[in-house]
Amino acid sequence: MRYGLVVMGGPYSHQASHSALRFAHALVDRGHRLETVFFYHDGVYNASRLAAPPQDEPHLGDAWLRLAESQGTALLVCVAAALRRGMTDEREARRHGKPAYNVEPPFELTGLGQLVEASLTHDRLVTFSP
Repeated sequence: MRYGLVVMGGPYSHQASHSALRFAHALVDRGHRLETVFFYHDGVYNASRLAAPPQDEPHLGDAWLRLAESQGTALLVCVAAALRRGMTDEREARRHGKPAYNVEPPFELTGLGQLVEASLTHDRLVTFSP
């Protein structure tokens, strides 16, 4: 089956992101395909390349990167939610006159249309929310 996930919780403030990541690995281990992860609301913080958790804690952003690299999963970040929270990629930083950015590929800023498309094209769309 083709799955999509919606992650609405920040990486270290709620269990949602960690649970979504564990669910993602369980899907793959059972032979399913994880096509898309859409980060929404505080879930956009998972895409920050500037996060530096303590060494004895999992680095959830890096874990999402490894999953995307190994499975070809699209890591989509809601652009409106991201900009509202100070998250931007290089293109949006230039467009808004910001001196830096913290979202890099394979994370991709995108609109809600991508979430709607995932809901129409995937067999299952599972939401992880605080």
